[in-house]
Amino acid sequence: MVPEELFSLALGLVPPWLVDHVTFTVEEKRLDLHINFPKGSRFACSVCGEECPVHDTRDHTWRHMDFFQHEAYLHARVPRVKCQEHGVHQISVPWAREGSHFTLLFEALIMTLVREMPVLTVARLVGETDTLLWRVIDHYVPEARTRVDMAHVHAVGVDETSSRRGHDYITLFVD
Repeated sequence: MVPEELFSLALGLVPPWLVDHVTFTVEEKRLDLHINFPKGSRFACSVCGEECPVHDTRDHTWRHMDFFQHEAYLHARVPRVKCQEHGVHQISVPWAREGSHFTLLFEALIMTLVREMPVLTVARLVGETDTLLWRVIDHYVPEARTRVDMAHVHAVGVDETSSRRGHDYITLFVD
């Protein structure tokens, strides 16, 4: 099995998407996976779902989960389709949320880690800025809050303690 096929399977890509080529740079500790689609491929209109021809493409890059100790990035030409009814629209890729610079798996890793440790620590661990991580958190937390049932909570206790004279606080919530 060639590396492109292996990475296509590992990423769960389905046709027409495929890993076109792989670049591995030992000195930079970096793996770049270039995703493409065959000429003549058709994609669903984001409005009506009709299969449409590709109008043009835009290059995008997403940070993915590390490949062992090497940072991994996905690069793709993301098509814009031309729908007869709705005009030109960019499609959504299956591996990333629209507007994000991270893959869905990398965002899942971030959300799992920030549940257990401070955001700045996670940022240092994954090699990204805490600002970018907060954007991911700010996307998923409001969505999660809408699904939480608080009907059984009757009282909430809050205790806040400063660990030093500075502004490092520990806040505890109990129901």
